[in-house]
Amino acid sequence: MRSARLFAACITIVLFGGQPPSSVSALENEAPGECGQLAALKLPDVRVTEAVAVPAAATGALRVAHCRVNGVAGKEIRFTLLLPDSWNQKFMMGGGGGFVAGIDNQARGSLNAGYATVGTDTGHQAGMTIASWALNDLERQLNFGHLAVHRVAEVSKAIIRSHYGSDQTRSYFNGCSNGGRQALMEAQRYPDDFDGIVAGAPAYDFLGIGAQFIKDMQAAYPDPGGLATAPFSSETLKSVESQIVDKCDAIDGAKDGLIEDPRQCQVDVAALSGISDAQKATLKKIYGETRNKDGLIFPGQPVGGEGDAQGWPSWIIGPNPLVAMQKAPSLRYAFGTEMFKYFIFNDPAWDYSRYDFSNFRKETAQAGSILNATDPNLDAFKAKGHKLVIWHGWSDPALTALGTIKYYEQVQARDPGVRDFARMFMMPGVLHCAGGPGPDTVDWTSVIDDWVVKGQAPERVIARKVSAAGVVSRTRPLCVYPQRAVYNGTGSLDDEKSFSCSTAASRPAAAP
Repeated sequence: MRSARLFAACITIVLFGGQPPSSVSALENEAPGECGQLAALKLPDVRVTEAVAVPAAATGALRVAHCRVNGVAGKEIRFTLLLPDSWNQKFMMGGGGGFVAGIDNQARGSLNAGYATVGTDTGHQAGMTIASWALNDLERQLNFGHLAVHRVAEVSKAIIRSHYGSDQTRSYFNGCSNGGRQALMEAQRYPDDFDGIVAGAPAYDFLGIGAQFIKDMQAAYPDPGGLATAPFSSETLKSVESQIVDKCDAIDGAKDGLIEDPRQCQVDVAALSGISDAQKATLKKIYGETRNKDGLIFPGQPVGGEGDAQGWPSWIIGPNPLVAMQKAPSLRYAFGTEMFKYFIFNDPAWDYSRYDFSNFRKETAQAGSILNATDPNLDAFKAKGHKLVIWHGWSDPALTALGTIKYYEQVQARDPGVRDFARMFMMPGVLHCAGGPGPDTVDWTSVIDDWVVKGQAPERVIARKVSAAGVVSRTRPLCVYPQRAVYNGTGSLDDEKSFSCSTAASRPAAAP
């Protein structure tokens, strides 16, 4: 943490000439101004490239009138800050997914609730699954790893102060996947930046996840020349998932198509029907842990999501047309190979099929020091009274939920009072950040705001399944880990009121 604070201090010196943002003389006593005036705003090592007033809209993702500010911090860290005309005096920064495809703000919808909100490209422009921009470029790697989010947070607060004439009363961060990694990185390295943080499906152990991806691609596509033929058809994967759900659905006491905790589901891959011995061997490797001679590198993959089009077919098995231009059959292939080529070995010709993981820790040490948010020491974050909410979908085909559980339990082992400042929620039947049969929509903004502002620690969070037309078909309580939702024995299986949070054994299975 000492090195993290030193990093933060250095960036403050670079960005604000050694003075904390609140004492920058150019911003003192600044009255709220018109949007266009921000185009002339002068900040150290920052260029405001656009400041445009955007009127309210009846439809679309952003409906309220606001000021859109585009800018660049440092050499190439681009950002877009949205400042609502009717401001609730709070600031929300959104994370960026994957390797970040341009300026990304996973929380931009918070604008409609009155939040000033910002997103960044973390210092590069490329596709979400492309990392060639990182080749032999330590500055870009550092910006992507953690510096860009911190710098943009500081810049945004300065612009907010100039525009509204006052500081925000609360600052939050909300991100999923790589955005979840950014969230945990902020809690670990820059505990001053945000009062509350929401980390969804965090890619916190970036290098461990990359190792899992390569291990899985060696199982699914052992021959780099045979990427055109997937080892499983979509029909076969649907059959695998159906057999697993049939076996395990009722374990949690509610036969509703959801597996509340896949760790309770013991599946014998050898007993699955309709698949060859070679396919069974591939499944065992994908479900299995990633290990080398030194021990565990990353946890295994829980059952779930095998047959969903946005599940295993998209992330693990393929074919996925979104990454076809990279000659990659799936997203795990694309992300894993790009990570090893451009962050670890600096070799665009690196061959995943030959990697044996023997020296994984040594070979990934430098990249891990930049990219991994694995430190369980959150003392500084806790000492400031800040709050952290972590959540993960149990059927996530991108990032195993077992990895997130591992991190949370490490924090808990170090600090038994973890629930005072950090809580985790698991989401049955939910894929990566969203999707799947499970209720996947939660107002995490209100959850973190209520905890920070009102002191209302989340105990039971309600998740909804919402159709594209806005119809809610199912609700389910999410319980503070290690609790889970247990069916009460009566009432609709689609109604959260029919479930209680408990660590007790499951009740008898309900009829379908």
